[in-house]
Amino acid sequence: MKKILNFLFEHKTLSREQAKEVLTNIAQGVYNESEITSFITVFLMRTITIQELQGFRDALLELCVRIDLNGMEVLDIVGTGGDGKNTFNISTLSCFIVAGTGNKVAKHGNYGASSISGSSNVMEQLGYRFTNDVSILQDQLANANICFLHAPLFHPALKTVGPIRRNLGIRTFFNMLGPMVNPAFPKHQLVGVYNLEMARIYNYLLQPTGNNFTIIHSLDGYDEISLTGDTKVITNEGERIFSAEELGNRVVNPEDIYGGDTVEQAAKIFIDILEGKGSLAQNAVVLANSAMALQCTGQYSSYDECYQLATESLESGKALGVLKKLCK
Repeated sequence: MKKILNFLFEHKTLSREQAKEVLTNIAQGVYNESEITSFITVFLMRTITIQELQGFRDALLELCVRIDLNGMEVLDIVGTGGDGKNTFNISTLSCFIVAGTGNKVAKHGNYGASSISGSSNVMEQLGYRFTNDVSILQDQLANANICFLHAPLFHPALKTVGPIRRNLGIRTFFNMLGPMVNPAFPKHQLVGVYNLEMARIYNYLLQPTGNNFTIIHSLDGYDEISLTGDTKVITNEGERIFSAEELGNRVVNPEDIYGGDTVEQAAKIFIDILEGKGSLAQNAVVLANSAMALQCTGQYSSYDECYQLATESLESGKALGVLKKLCK
């Protein structure tokens, strides 16, 4: 690692193969905690290159515990995190609303490293038990239309660096990797990113896959459709900026989508929304993200149709029913 660090300290960048080798070694416990922390810190001080990100992704996918979902096409809704906004668990809630419409969702998530409550924190608080048992995940997907993939159970490297990321408490390049290494290899993906540079990188990486993808970034810094301002939307077919009114019929204030100060508060917000007790602003934001995810599948004629389907899923209690089935 000393040789690698000196190389990077000279403002040089890693090739795709070098990056893959380093992350493989991290996963296999070759380096100590101080060495890994120093390595991560390099990428807090400069932009990661596409080649480096590809190499890190290659390593994670090669080492991951892959799961076979019986050929079912699944969707994932995931944000990079690291936007520093501490919103409630919008993408995770959207997964349940989408599952309530009958679409299959394989949600890839982790504990929050730079936020109060990541998707794994809130799922654990709600009583969900993490597993990488394929038969259990297949059963959940068949009966509840959703399964949850807790990243450390599928990615040895993520398990290794988890404590380091939590101790740092700030955004690292692992935030960028999470959406690209879902072990279910979803056919459809809604990805939220924290800045426009990451949006361009993801567009470059996702275009060759042939999968349906939508990349979203709220221009005031959120890694989701926040409805606090305009949103940049990039798909396989091009890009466009949408206003909050176009996506959610309203503009909301940042404090309206705050996620609370504890995991317990985050879980209460989560349940309140599914039980129909959410505010107009909370509901609008969740429905906008859900609708964009549904449109990403290519099955529906318009965004308005997707928004109506998402609304019906939430207001009818179907989304809540999905959570109850999953945690049963």
